[in-house]
Amino acid sequence: MEYKTSIVGRQKEQEILQKCIDSERPEFIAVYGRRRVGKTYLVKQFFEDKFDFYASGVYQVSRAEQLKRWQVQLKKYSGRKFTRPKDWFEAFDQLQEYLQTLTDRDKIVVFIDELPWFDTPKSNFIRAVEVFWNTWASTQKSFKLIVCGSATTWMTNKLLGDKGGLHNRVTRPIRLSPFTLAETKLYLESMEFDWSESEIMEAYMIFGGIPYYLSLLASELSLRQNVDELFFAPEAILKPEYEFLFNSLFSEAGIYRKVVELLSSKLKGLTRTEIIADLKAVDNGNLSEILDNLEKCDFLRTYHAFGKRQRDMLYQLTDMFTLFYLRFVKNSSGTNEQAWSTMKEGQRNAWSGYAFDISGIASNFCTWSKKGSGKGAQIDLLIDRDDNVVNLCEMKYGDRPYELTKDYVEWIKERRDIFKADTQTNKTLRITFVSPYGIAKGKYSSTIQSVVTQKDLFSQL
Repeated sequence: MEYKTSIVGRQKEQEILQKCIDSERPEFIAVYGRRRVGKTYLVKQFFEDKFDFYASGVYQVSRAEQLKRWQVQLKKYSGRKFTRPKDWFEAFDQLQEYLQTLTDRDKIVVFIDELPWFDTPKSNFIRAVEVFWNTWASTQKSFKLIVCGSATTWMTNKLLGDKGGLHNRVTRPIRLSPFTLAETKLYLESMEFDWSESEIMEAYMIFGGIPYYLSLLASELSLRQNVDELFFAPEAILKPEYEFLFNSLFSEAGIYRKVVELLSSKLKGLTRTEIIADLKAVDNGNLSEILDNLEKCDFLRTYHAFGKRQRDMLYQLTDMFTLFYLRFVKNSSGTNEQAWSTMKEGQRNAWSGYAFDISGIASNFCTWSKKGSGKGAQIDLLIDRDDNVVNLCEMKYGDRPYELTKDYVEWIKERRDIFKADTQTNKTLRITFVSPYGIAKGKYSSTIQSVVTQKDLFSQL
């Protein structure tokens, strides 16, 4: 297929949407993911805004107001004036009545955006969707229903996880994740940013791969000026975003923020037991649901320490925007409008090193540490490969090739030997250095078996 030139990346998602259009069966497509990740943009750009019906839910308004707006959209697309529906069952009956006049078309495409926001208390919205799909839409070969929702937990629990009449009715679920580093570069280039890869990487370590946040950047400003403008200036547009982000995603936003703020203080993450102890929480299914929902919304990842059991799983906060906000914005005084530009270089570099460790981590990586009697050690990033090799990664952020010293190399080797003795692994151990500009050529550079630079990180589409 030819990808839409107006859409950056999202190749896999475009392929799924194209298969839906080309299929000879009715399709129920659910696009979900965290707020601001570009769900609506993807669907509208892919279909070029050519829908037979389109409606979007409104955040925190009454059922009556939702129905009123739905009626306005129905009149717009049908050219007919329907009576005000008394409930969602009648609203979908009216939609069906209109769509039945289009059954001679090759394709009928309906897009319902922000689906969870239609589901106000006691509205029976999801049951009305169920009746509409099961009694009519699912019998129309040309019919394509696309729904979106930022309230990821609603989408996964109430729609994809429905135990009633919508169970397994979604034919194509699409989970939209933030841009990769490479996609972030493509996106900024599409906006005519002439930034170096180093600047783009720094932007990624602050804003993450969230298209909306990246769209707010001004090409005429430096990255530091952009950060000041978006986070620290009077009425900065991203200053209230953290609160609204959690309120719009989760019905009990407070406990979600507590978990995220706890994890933000621990680079390598915490076990479930440690989270319970620190929060003084009850060990029940509620915490499991919270952690699962945060992972589905791309705020955290789960992984195992090398050689550890399932119950020792670690939960690590990986959302760059949240990490930056909690570290620098949440408790800022608000009096320094140039807080990022005027910050001491050491503080900024410390953050860059911290964020670089996080941004370089993929979901199949793990960690290892040895404590207790004897000499302890810790490796924050391991790649346990299927070819009987373990990469022991050393992460170093800097603006030039890193110079290895004799003491540093001896420390790396000693840590490798402690790891081998502690884990009793028979796998081949390779020391891997991950740094934007690699390592400087010198007496000790041959100690490092492989090097990953920022060019390698940018190459991963």
